[in-house]
Amino acid sequence: MGDVNRRIAAERRGREKMINRLAIAGYRSLRDIVVELGALTIVTGANGVGKSSLYRALRLLAEIAQGRAIASLAAEGGLQSTLWAGPEKFSRAMVEGKQPVQGTRRSAPVALRLGFSADDYGYAIDLGLPIPSLSRFAQDPEIKAEAAWTGPIIGRANVFAERRGGHMRLRSLVDGRWRDLDHPLASHDSMVTHAADPREGLDLLLLRERMRGWRFYDNLRTDRDAPARRAQVGTYTPVLAGDGSDLGAAIQTIIEVGEGETLGETIADAFDGATLAVGDRFTVEMRQHGLLRPLDAAELSDGTLRYILLAAALLSPRPPELMVLNEPEASLHPDLLAPLARLLVCAARTTQIVVVSHAAALVEALAAAGDIRSIRLAKRLGETIVDDAAPAWCWPSR
Repeated sequence: MGDVNRRIAAERRGREKMINRLAIAGYRSLRDIVVELGALTIVTGANGVGKSSLYRALRLLAEIAQGRAIASLAAEGGLQSTLWAGPEKFSRAMVEGKQPVQGTRRSAPVALRLGFSADDYGYAIDLGLPIPSLSRFAQDPEIKAEAAWTGPIIGRANVFAERRGGHMRLRSLVDGRWRDLDHPLASHDSMVTHAADPREGLDLLLLRERMRGWRFYDNLRTDRDAPARRAQVGTYTPVLAGDGSDLGAAIQTIIEVGEGETLGETIADAFDGATLAVGDRFTVEMRQHGLLRPLDAAELSDGTLRYILLAAALLSPRPPELMVLNEPEASLHPDLLAPLARLLVCAARTTQIVVVSHAAALVEALAAAGDIRSIRLAKRLGETIVDDAAPAWCWPSR
């Protein structure tokens, strides 16, 4: 009974911190979208509609809290390469095909803006073009504005930290008064990483740690040389690595913290009663009906190994507040999509999950397995659009 109560309490806390709104503007084909997220959200659509861009935008938000946002943009080709390439706005005549698509006089500065909000906290950042200079780093984007607030939508009364240019101020938790930061922030330094303070900026610190805890899985290796197929030296591993390299240790950790039964049910559900074990050198072994010996990870098919990797990630003994999976169905046999859907629904009881996928069968399996939020992306005139009505959203001003 105690375990059940702990699970219910964890689920309730998770719902309070769940991201309800995700806003992206000026990033690749995402000219200006705001989407509503649920406990389990699947983002789907045809190839090339912007699913990967939405995934990368979410990941870029997380990297702001790690201090890696500018470097990540540089790895994508720089700000100019990631900015929306179309006009600032489309006229009705352009959309209806009565007028050619053309640029117009801008009403706002060029910007790449990212933001999210939950019931308790919200955050947004505005990245723009640098001021021309002779520096070799003159192409680096600059942080023009940032804001953090309480509640789902930014307003005058609920902002507790804001930054315009290099100037930043924090609102006191004691008397509500604003305090200016003693020194200006560099154009490439986020207030999330450089102004979070346990004494003056506690809310900002808590927000930063939450963003740092988000997990992304888009590179779970299953090739012949994948680390997950080899013997390893294992240590206590409550969180599976992004490439799945510590699979054996992660599986053993799940077993030893008391979730081995759930893991066993998950594997048996997908592979007709098969069981998993971890060998002496932390090699993963699967025993199947009809075989006289277990198969180790080196012998498993890519699809089988990938499913085990997904199970290890989703059954983590240290679940994050947000987990994002990019095309988890890759290499999986269609028969595994229904068990995967059931696993995702189970994991979403304690972890908010966003799945980016183009597999219609997985969408159908998820709809059959439980209540999900489905976001279907499409393209119009090169712009990613969403059919659903956008939830309310406001950006901080520069």
